[in-house]
Parts: sequence; C-alpha cells; structure tokens
Amino acid sequence: MGAGKRKSIPWVMLALWVAVLAFASPFAAKLADVQHDRITDYLPASADSTRVAKLQDQLPGGESTELVLVYHRAGGLTAADRATAGEQVARIAGDHALTAAPQGVPSADGATLMYLVVTNEPGTDEDKRNAFVDDVRQVAHSDDGLTVEVGGAGALSTDAGKVYESLGGPLLYTTVAVVAVLLILIYRSPVLWLVPLVVAGIADFLSMGVAYGLHQAFGTSVSGQSSGIMTILVFGAGTDYALLLVSRYREELRRVERPYDAMLAALRGCGPAVLASSGTVAAGLLCLLAADLNSSRGMGPLGAAGVLCALVAMLTLLPALLVVLGRRVFWPLVPAFGSTPRTRRSLFAAMGSSAGRRPRTVLAAGAVLLGTLALGALNLPGAVKDQDAFVDRPESVAAMETLAGAFPERSAQPIEVMTPAGRTDAVLAAIRDTDGVADARAGRTGDGWTEIAVTASAPPQSAAETATIEALRDRLTGSYVGGPSAQQIDLVDTNARDRLIVVPIVLVAVLLILIVLLRSLVAPLMLVAAVVAVWGAALGIGGLVFGPVFGFEGTDPGLGLLSFVFLVALGVDYGIFLMHRMREESVRGAEPVTAALTALRTTGGVIASAGLVLAATFAVLTNMGLVQLVELGFVIAVGVLLDTFLVRTYLVTSASVALGRRVWWPGRLSRAPEPEVADHERQFT
Repeated sequence: MGAGKRKSIPWVMLALWVAVLAFASPFAAKLADVQHDRITDYLPASADSTRVAKLQDQLPGGESTELVLVYHRAGGLTAADRATAGEQVARIAGDHALTAAPQGVPSADGATLMYLVVTNEPGTDEDKRNAFVDDVRQVAHSDDGLTVEVGGAGALSTDAGKVYESLGGPLLYTTVAVVAVLLILIYRSPVLWLVPLVVAGIADFLSMGVAYGLHQAFGTSVSGQSSGIMTILVFGAGTDYALLLVSRYREELRRVERPYDAMLAALRGCGPAVLASSGTVAAGLLCLLAADLNSSRGMGPLGAAGVLCALVAMLTLLPALLVVLGRRVFWPLVPAFGSTPRTRRSLFAAMGSSAGRRPRTVLAAGAVLLGTLALGALNLPGAVKDQDAFVDRPESVAAMETLAGAFPERSAQPIEVMTPAGRTDAVLAAIRDTDGVADARAGRTGDGWTEIAVTASAPPQSAAETATIEALRDRLTGSYVGGPSAQQIDLVDTNARDRLIVVPIVLVAVLLILIVLLRSLVAPLMLVAAVVAVWGAALGIGGLVFGPVFGFEGTDPGLGLLSFVFLVALGVDYGIFLMHRMREESVRGAEPVTAALTALRTTGGVIASAGLVLAATFAVLTNMGLVQLVELGFVIAVGVLLDTFLVRTYLVTSASVALGRRVWWPGRLSRAPEPEVADHERQFT
C-alpha cells in the first residue's frame, strides 16, 4: 500500500465516525424519554402486583397516586395544628381532583394526624405524578414547631425517581473525572490520556442511540439503573481495551518506523484478544435475556450494546486518532524508532516468581482466603425495604417512620386487591376474615373488575404483613393481590427464580466460548472457577461491611444475580488477556513456567491498570443515593480488584505452573514433553 493511501485511511475513518455520530445524535437524545423506573416496569408481566397495576390503569381515572400527609408535634397536636392541617388538606383537594375527601386519622397519643390523599390525575405519567407530589409538598408545609411530612407510595416513587434522574449528569461527570485521573497517572503524559477518554465519551453517546433503537425495535426496557451501568461499562471496558491497544502500539513504535504500520501490527497482536474478551462479556450479559425480571432482562442488551460500542470505537476511532497524532502524542515519553525500553525489575515478574516457587502452596492459600471471605455472605442482611432503599433519608421515608411509631396497630400503606366485579361481596368477606387484616373497603369498579383497599395490622414490609399478603393470595382464587409491599415480595421471588435460570446459562455460555478461544478444556474450567470464587469472596466482603460499616438495613434482591453476571463476564475478560498471551508464548515453544511468567510480566501491568480503571468506574456507583446502586458498585469494584491483584496474578499463574502443559489439555499444546523438575527450580533461583 502506498504512503498516500496509508495517510488517507485514518482521515477516512474519522469522517465515517462524524457521519455515524450525526446519524445517532437524534436517537441518543431521546433515550431519557423512554426511561421508566416504576417498580412495575421492573417486574414481569406475570407477577400478581403487575397485573394489579395494569388492571388499575383500566379503571375509571386510571392508575392512582397515593400520598399520606403526616402532621406531628412531639408534645401533642394543638387545636391550631389541626386547623392548619384541615386548611392545607382542603386547599390540596381544591387544587386537584381527589378520588375522595381526605379524612383525618388521629393517633392514640394525639401527637400525630394522618390524611390519605388519593388522585387519578397523573395516571401513568411520571412527570405529572412528580409535579403533583411537589405541589402537595409546597402546600403541606411545616409551621411553628408543627412537623409536616408527605409520604406514601407516590412520594416514595417520586423520591426514587429523582435519584435516578440525578444519575445521568453526576454519574457521567464523576466517571469521566475518575478515568481521567487514572489515565494521567498511568500514561504520565499531558496529552495521551485525553485521546482514549474522548473516544470513550463518543462511544457512550453512540451506545445511547443504540439503546434507544433497541427499545423502539424490540421493546427493550430502559431504566435509570440499566442506562447508568451502560455508561460505566462503556468507560470501564472501553478504557481497558484502549490500555491494551496503546501498550502494544507503544511497543511496536520502537521496532516499526511508520505509525500506520505500527498500529497495524498492534491491532494484529492484541486485536484477537480484545475481540474475544469483548465478545465474551457481551455474550455473558446477553444471558440476562433469560431473566424474568424486566430490569435485568433489559440490562443485558443495553450492557452488551455499551461493550460493543466501546469495542468498535477503540478498534477504529482510537487507532485513527493515534495515527493522525503520531509519536508526539506520547510526549514526553516518546517511543523512538529503534530504541529499547528502559529495563527495570517488574513488580509482576517478582510476584509471578514468588507464586511459581511454590505454586501448590500459593494456590491452596489463595483458595482458603477466598473461601473464608465468601463466608461473609452469610451475614448479608435480608431484602431491603422501601424505606431503607435510600442512602440519605428523604421526606417520604421520614413520613413512614413517623407513621410506624404513631400507628403501630395498622399499616399506612394499603394492600391492593383486584377482584372480578361480580364477586366483590364474597371477596370482601374473605379478606376481612383473614388473619392480619385490620380493614378492607371496596373502591372503583370498571371493565369487570373491582378495586379493594386492604389495611394490614402490621407495619409495611414486615414479616407479619408478608404473611398476610401470602395468605390473601392463597385464599383469593381468581383475584390478584398487589400494592407496594406485594411488589417487593414479587421482586424477591422473581430474582430468586432468575438466579436459578440465568447463573447456569452464563456459566455454560462463558465456558463454551473459552473452550473455543483457548482450544482447551482445563484452562477454561480454571478461569471459570476463579471468577466464581471471586464473586463469592466479593459478596462475602459485602456481607461484612454493608450492615456494620455502611449501616444498610437490607440487600437489594438483584445483587447476587447482577454481580455474578458482571464479575464472571468481566473477570473472564482479564483471564483471556493473560491466557491468550500465555498460549502465544507456548506456541512459540516456551516451556510452561516460562510462558506463564512471560505472560504475567508482559500483560500484568496492563491488566492491573485496566482493573484499577474498571474498579474505579464501578466504585462511582457507591456515591449514588440508592442502596441498591451502592451495593452493586461496591461488590463489583471489590471483585475486580480481587480478580486483578490476587486471582490473575497469583492463583491463575500458580495453577498454570502447577498444571504445566496439562493446562492446555486436550489440545495439541498439552502433548509436548514436560521439562524436568530441576528446570522448574532453576527458573526461580
């Protein structure tokens, strides 16, 4: 190829990317419009609580928004307090179309007054619901020592939605800042760090357009959680691929004169490993399509889209930019043609040598350590309740806590039952005869169904209320039992079912891909066992800190499944980098110990840098306002660090040394003669 063509290809690639971004821009801007974070958007259509919500949409007025206004004074409410409460509630009723006039319910000690406010005005429109809640909060304000709090399911949904809305900006900015700092430290260049960061940002923008296209074409659900994690995957995985490519490109620039030719050599050298690792991550994430939970099923395609957009950008746009900028992009550490890198004692060579001297001892010690840490998972708290789902207590949670103390004999959060209209009286009688039910009243009727509001005698999401809901479901054949507490029960049950289905699929899919890539059975089994051990240890560390250190009262039901999928897929990603280089050295004729140490020495620094970046990007989630995001970010970040600095460096290397050529069984490389034991010993003396 002539020099003129070589110079033009990068510019053509840049022009193509400008066209792609111009095409994707209108779609990327619409992603926020299709994002929904109602609990029923997360649950499967078959769940009882989802059916209740959909049937309520068909009733006159559509879906209801329920709020509870809580007026409280520690020393007891005064006559003026009650008058103020009445005036504020009357104003709310005058400004909005309520389903019924709110009636004040005083507590036994006279310190609290509760009003249930229900409207059908917003329907399923989240923006209208949020506006209604905000307007009620402006009217129902505290005055002269009187505490006024707005709670209820509608207020909880609004507060959670505001947290998700805040993810877009702060999550993106924090992620960019973290990646920028790490790239500056890794590259020690005032310019080079900016190139992969810009490319990752472009890939993130493209992934937003792809995510919108998936929603429009296939109905893929989009939530604040899935879109936020997609952004983290783009920056985390994309930066990992950039680190691997730039490292190889720097090597090639020392032995190849032209940057274009050096880039081609770098792509030939690391391209297969990057393609294989990204394909494995995408395949692992797509296994979430087997999940019944809408939020998990939607996260699979969105996560895969983010990884693949990052891959395409890092293998096309990044090389084009680096070639156009030339060697000067590495200033001040410019890799001159014909130069040799400064030799220095490699930390990873030293770590590999220590692991290789007594591989079985290191392997056993590491297995015991991971197993011990995994025991901490037994200390994980139960499923998180609505009021415990926020890191910082919002007003809706404060209202629920006030109500729980003021009305211990009844729940302020109704259980909602939908029953065929012709059976209303019989169902009401059955409900009132159920243990744990304090009251039941029929509400709207339409389209052949009647709505019944049930008040439990136990606090919301307590064990006693859960027993009441399960008893109602067992007793009311042909009716559906829903509401906020029932939704949480369905969420826990669906996640338990998804774990049983998705986990084996992920393991089989990843194992089959690794068998094809590595042409071995032993090496893939070793890598899969390693990442599963990392997942268990990371969950165990979470169990040791979530309650005692972070003060969390519960664990998100989806933590186990999502952390498993991400840690297995991303952990295998790094395993492919290491084992691909080990296989490359073995094909060249290196003995097993030499191949293992060379692979660790040459890829260890890049894998460590990539692991730090990926862990840091997921750690950004720990700064978000929802417990489920903090827990997920913490477990994945800890797992990635364990995988990078313990499992990849020590355990996989030790296992490879201990197994020798058997690690490639039954492939061709496993049939070469073993070196003498004395040769092994000389490697480390």
